[in-house]
This record gives sequence, C-alpha cells and structure tokens, in this order.
Amino acid sequence: MAKADYYETLGIQRNSGEEEIKKAYRRLAMKYHPDRNPDNKAAEEKFKQIKEAYEVLSDSRKRAAYDQFGHAASEGMGSGFGGFSGGHGNFSDIFGDIFGDIFGGAHGHGAPGPQRGSDLRYHLEITLEKAVAGTTVELEIPTMVACSDCHGSGARKGAVPVTCQDCDGYGQIRMQQGFFSVQQTCPTCRGQGRVVNDPCATCRGKGRKKQTKKLSVKIPPGVDTGDRIRLAGEGEAGEQGSHSGDLYVQIQIKQHAIFERDGINLLCEMPISFVTTAIGGELDIPTLSGKAKLKIPAETQSGKVFRLRGMGVPSVRGGSIGDLLCRVVVETPINLSHKQKELLKEFEKTMLTEGDKHNPKSRSWFDRVKKFFEEI
Repeated sequence: MAKADYYETLGIQRNSGEEEIKKAYRRLAMKYHPDRNPDNKAAEEKFKQIKEAYEVLSDSRKRAAYDQFGHAASEGMGSGFGGFSGGHGNFSDIFGDIFGDIFGGAHGHGAPGPQRGSDLRYHLEITLEKAVAGTTVELEIPTMVACSDCHGSGARKGAVPVTCQDCDGYGQIRMQQGFFSVQQTCPTCRGQGRVVNDPCATCRGKGRKKQTKKLSVKIPPGVDTGDRIRLAGEGEAGEQGSHSGDLYVQIQIKQHAIFERDGINLLCEMPISFVTTAIGGELDIPTLSGKAKLKIPAETQSGKVFRLRGMGVPSVRGGSIGDLLCRVVVETPINLSHKQKELLKEFEKTMLTEGDKHNPKSRSWFDRVKKFFEEI
C-alpha cells in the first residue's frame, strides 16, 4: 500500500512554513495520540503517520529530499529519513512544547539569562507656565543601581558567576505532573541561569544595591497632563549585570488661577462691567507671556468669545501654536448706593420708551411668551 503524501497527512500546503507545520502537527498529534485514544488501533496508526510526516517536514534537509524524490528519498538517506521508532512518545511532550512557547521556552529551548531590571514611574507635577515654556527639572529617584564594587556581576573581585547546574543555565526546570509537563523558575538560580559561589560582600551577590539617583530631565514645551517622558536605561538595574529598566516620568499640570487648557488652546473668562459692554472700551488681558490689549466693541453681548492668536500653547510635537480664547462675562454690580440705584431706575425709564430699539432680544422673547400663553 502506497504511503500518503506527508503534506496531505498534516493537512498543509507544500509551501507552508515551519510554524504552520508545527501547529498542524500539534493539533493532529493531540487529537490522535494513543494516550487519548486507548485501544484504538486506527488512531495509533494515524498518529504514527503524523509523527513520521512531521519528522521529515520539520527537518530542512529531509524535506528538500522528499520534495525532490518523494518517499523514494528514504532509500538513499537510510532509515533515519522517515523511520519511526515504533513508540509513540509521551503525551506530555506535546503539552510541554505548547506551554514552552507560551511561557518563554522549556528546558532545552534557549536560556533566558539574568532578568532585565524593572521599569520605574515618577509622577511629576509642574505649573502651566513651565509646561508651556518647557523646563529642566532635577529628580531624585530611589532605585536599585549596579554595585560599584563588583560592577554588577554579583561576584567578589576575581571571581565570576557560573552556570547553574540544576537548570543548565536555562533559568527554568520542568516538573512532570501526570500527563502534563509544567515549567517553573529554577529555585537555585531564581531564573537567572547563573549562580555566584563567591558573592560580592557589598551587594551579597545581587549585583545591585539601593541608592537615590539624581537625574536632570528636560521637559519639552507643550507637554500636557497624561504625557509620559521615557528615559531609557534609567530604571532599576538588573541582577548580575543585566540590562536596566526604563524610567517613565508621568506629567501632571497644576490647576491655574486664571487659565484652563484645551489641547493647544488656553481658555479664560473675562468679567467686564455693563457699561464697558454697552459703550465699548479697552482692557488689559493677562497672557502667559505678559499683558495684551484687547479692544471691546460697543454693544458686546455676554458670552462673546475673543480670540488672541498665537497666545496659547505650542504643540509638543512641533508646528502650530494655539490661541487664547477670552469669553466675556457681564458682571452685575452689587452693593449699590441709594444714588446709584436711583440713577439706574432713571436709566431704565429711558430704555422702556424705546425698548425695541435698545433691547431687541428681550422684546422678541416677551412677545413669544405672550403668544404662547394666548394659544394655551
């Protein structure tokens, strides 16, 4: 009986890559493995075919020969080409490969080595003025730094770390639990893959020690609340000389007494008197770079927004500068004297004689209200 095509056996295309071959094998091997199909001769035979196909197609040399000569290639390359030992292996090996890929490699699949140092986060609160103009701040960061006595190796001067004998330098060991093969961090080297037999007296073999590090950090113009500045390599030092983590400076802008920020624009409310809004005038407007003159036209209504271009915030990514938006709020006078009240009453009488002319919105509104009640 002729052998089935290896590609058909695994259900893949002839141009499939290594990863596709591996996935197909795992899926089929788990389905037809004898441990999952006891006393099922058909499943056992199918598993053998899958195993044989995978052993050939996962080996680049054997696969090239098979692609050129088909099953006849086995005659020229010996029983090792497509031979099957007769056993069906351990079901846990399949799970071991899968878990190894997910959790970082099983024993024999590559050494993780000493772990990179942890990243750090620093919350920095600055004023709106400094956020807009940019600044440089000095930070003091309590962290772990490389030991100066052993230069981060963890070993006493003249000694060197050696490969862990329990995990052969892989940092992990495999534990068998029934059908499952589970990986765990090597308890001897704690995942480092190396051990220090003659540790440094200063850092006790860790390769690092606690220290407050002083850093000068440049804050670019235009930063806003929530922005992060990454300082590569300024986090915690790794154990036994491995790479340091990063420091992330998280920006928080303090609340301002006058301005609110909306992206690259600044907002402010401008309380002005009834007289100024009625007859017009000129006001001194505060900006982050000093005073600015703003002309208020006569008959300006409450809620009117004036735009001062280029008086806002520069974009942190470069380019345009935002504007300052000033919103008019007409302030009702309080604590009036008797004379002032009388003057306002006289003024009100003059307004009533020509209400349509001076208060068109009020007259229109009252007309609509009157009509509304008449229709009820």
